[in-house]
Amino acid sequence: MSPQAPLDTGLAEAADHALEGALDGRVLVSAERFCASMRTLYTGPAPLASARPKVAVGCYPGWGGAAPDTVCAAETRTRMRGPEQRHTWMQTVDTEASALLHALAAPPVIAAWYATDRLRRWAGSGGTVAAVDGRMRAEVEDKASFDALLQAAGVPSRTRIPCLRVEGRMPGLPGLRRRLGARRLVVQAGADSGGRGTVFVDTDADLAHAAAMDGPYKVAVFVEGWSSNITVLTVPDGCGGVSVYVDRPSHKAVGVPAAGIGPGKSAGNDWSRPWPAQAAADLVDAAVRVGEHLWHTRRMAGLFGLDALLTGDGRVQLNEINLRNQGTTEVSAVNQQLRGLPPFTTAHLTILLGGRPDWLPAVDDFNQATLRAATRPEPGPFYLKLRHHGDQPVRLTGLRGPGVYRPAPDGAGLVWVRPGTHPTQADADRGEALLASLPAEDVVCLPGAELGTAEGLTTGPGSPFTSPHQLSGPGCDLLTALAAHLTPTAFPLQR
Repeated sequence: MSPQAPLDTGLAEAADHALEGALDGRVLVSAERFCASMRTLYTGPAPLASARPKVAVGCYPGWGGAAPDTVCAAETRTRMRGPEQRHTWMQTVDTEASALLHALAAPPVIAAWYATDRLRRWAGSGGTVAAVDGRMRAEVEDKASFDALLQAAGVPSRTRIPCLRVEGRMPGLPGLRRRLGARRLVVQAGADSGGRGTVFVDTDADLAHAAAMDGPYKVAVFVEGWSSNITVLTVPDGCGGVSVYVDRPSHKAVGVPAAGIGPGKSAGNDWSRPWPAQAAADLVDAAVRVGEHLWHTRRMAGLFGLDALLTGDGRVQLNEINLRNQGTTEVSAVNQQLRGLPPFTTAHLTILLGGRPDWLPAVDDFNQATLRAATRPEPGPFYLKLRHHGDQPVRLTGLRGPGVYRPAPDGAGLVWVRPGTHPTQADADRGEALLASLPAEDVVCLPGAELGTAEGLTTGPGSPFTSPHQLSGPGCDLLTALAAHLTPTAFPLQR
């Protein structure tokens, strides 16, 4: 399999020109945890020059060809990675980022997951935050309201998970089980991401833990199956309507730790594995309904994500919405590039800045092509999260930084193959993986630290997952090889 995606330079030039026009001389700035955010737009197939941020503000620095012109990264100051650092990076860089952006020669356009007061302050009076409004995001992503959103959008009951909305005091577990007709339940609350706000309930103690969250709550039947992330793009037509483009759905693995560095919750996504035809059709139909509903009720345009479950008997069940650009969008962009199109994020930014993504094909043609791609064993991208799950701090040593690697034949670590910035540059069917956003050797990685992601393109054999909760042989080999480079180190001094 060739790892290179087909190119359509004409469409790329049109998208580049439209985004440049929408920016209108302003400075593109990214403000996300990874300073190499949006690299699938400006590296790899038919790169878009206008999509490379002039400034990136984040937690982890970029590298080589994946680095914007100027980087303001918290890690260059703390020299540490860990759960606290990835949650507090904005506070760490706040003063420096604000001063940097206010000193720019032209107003900034800040691309982020969603707009906050801090980002508006960084942008200043003449700047723009190109993201969905944070207040609207919190309202729409409220887990307790998700089923009501699906009902209001006209999503058929067969794709909705049976659930109850609970306000006030949480009922007892026996009563909830009787009302829902299931023994294992899932309680969700709030609008947090990354698995926060979700509790799986098997015992009274689990339910008490769930009830400690701030309500209201969604109490749902537990559904066994593959989780999935789906990227959706809503595009206003200028006449009051909207077109809803639905990307190829993924198979998402959760809870597959290995070699001390596997993720304990979300493990990553694989877009190469085929879906059953009816489930794929139901998913696209539901996504279109939700996108149209959000436009007509809230004038929501641009990117959002849907999470779903694919059951063993081939049904799809929707379980969550993410009203924003999100981390999954980075690698899911490869799906659009494999079809010769610029990534959705380009259209997202263009729309939010008042432009029109005229390079997009007719929406019905696009969604029909999604169904064909989703139901066939076609090449697709993947990413595997790399996280340190030991109980002692480590440094990642003996590597050459981010790039394409393969496990050594003797199992003793990783072998450098070539530089890389884009998932299509790693042919996973030949044992290759792009290791992105790795820490420098002197950075101390605390328990729970993100070490980066392993990415690539596969026709199936190179996927890192074999089931929703199990790594494949290649996935295990990769994590075992990476673990050989984890060098124990002393706890850093408090700063």
